[in-house]
Amino acid sequence: MHPLNRRAFLSGVAASLVSLPPLSPAGATSPMGPRLIEARPGKASIAAKETDILGFDGATPGPVLRYKQGQELFVRLANKTDLPASIHWHGLRGESAMDGVAPLTQAPVAPGGAFDYRRKLTEPGLFCYRPSVYGHTPELMSRGLKGLLVVDEAEPLPVDHDLLLVLDDWRLDAQGKVEGAFGDREEARGAGRIGPLLAVNGKTAPAVREFEANSRVRLRLANLANARIMILTFDGVQPFVVAIDSQPCEAFEPVRKSIPVAPGARFELIFDMPAAEGAKARLFMRGANGVESDLLVATAKGAKAEKRGLIYALPQNPALPPEIKLNNAKKIDLVIAPGSGDGAGWTINGVQTKGYDGPPLFKVKQGTPVTLGYVNKSAVPLAMHVHGHAMRLLHDLDDGWEPYWRNGVIVPAGKTKHVAFVADSPGRWAIHDDILEHEAAGLATYFETF
Repeated sequence: MHPLNRRAFLSGVAASLVSLPPLSPAGATSPMGPRLIEARPGKASIAAKETDILGFDGATPGPVLRYKQGQELFVRLANKTDLPASIHWHGLRGESAMDGVAPLTQAPVAPGGAFDYRRKLTEPGLFCYRPSVYGHTPELMSRGLKGLLVVDEAEPLPVDHDLLLVLDDWRLDAQGKVEGAFGDREEARGAGRIGPLLAVNGKTAPAVREFEANSRVRLRLANLANARIMILTFDGVQPFVVAIDSQPCEAFEPVRKSIPVAPGARFELIFDMPAAEGAKARLFMRGANGVESDLLVATAKGAKAEKRGLIYALPQNPALPPEIKLNNAKKIDLVIAPGSGDGAGWTINGVQTKGYDGPPLFKVKQGTPVTLGYVNKSAVPLAMHVHGHAMRLLHDLDDGWEPYWRNGVIVPAGKTKHVAFVADSPGRWAIHDDILEHEAAGLATYFETF
């Protein structure tokens, strides 16, 4: 492992972490049929108050779905809410018909209805599952419909502990009920819906853990908040990033021990606990005002684990190209700006958007390299996401790219970012802002591969 420092990331604010409940048994499909997952009302204890939620199997986050690489995911969603629903498998590449974006790739699952999702899990990684129903996603997510999907590699990295963390925030009233006002125009054109209560699985931060001194921890975290762009910083340990957005990368030390985590983003890191009894490893959030909030406090306790050697990287994904031939790429710019007039949402290239209605932004033949330029003319950051594909973030000042793959990219206010990918899967693919209030207000389009 050769650690490497990369460019500093955009900083943001807030998160909360706690380990997830016990894993769903193997997450595997019964030979007799699909695994049933119900979207239904439930209860959660948040900030010592009972909160009415919507959750997968009545919990938030829902059960961890865990498979091994090469297994088949076969899930039946039963919608027992009073809103249209779907399951989008956030981060999985390919298979447009199973991507779960309504109305782009399927009809929304009506209250009382059901839909079967079936797809081969060819690539390992940390993924999310959540609704994607145009115009309704912010409310469905804010009320708790979200979960993790883990696809374990054939030969896991040698570690002592595997810790899964979901980052989230909530907006509750004085009685502990989820506040409404979904679709607020200022939020839709501003920073999005950001809740002041930082929580995971109905628990407030910080999470407190004890691990053996010297023990090696694999930390997998995902941001499942609606809109909050987070920056997380480690203290007391040296973390190494080994995967971003489900794709392995060469292990590297994050700049200033900090990582940016936009909505929908996933990071996998490895660190060794301190050797001294009682020493602490902290993961904290630095707010916009500079105040630090502890999110995870892990204490070295008990007998020392045998000290391990180098931190090894995961094998690179052989299905992704070692380079993208940019000279042959289809080049598209998306000039993104708030719309004008009452009730206006967003424009792309000067045209008021209609979400996933109408013709695609562009069409390309399967295997075509594509570069997208996100030109942010707004006063707020964006978190632009391409479904079903892994992208390279291109350098701002030269013709190179960052040495990792991404599902999305943070575009600061008034700035431009470029990404490149190969359109390697046929079908219709969403391009949208992962700040969900922006998407619901029209910051969404799609392309088609044939």
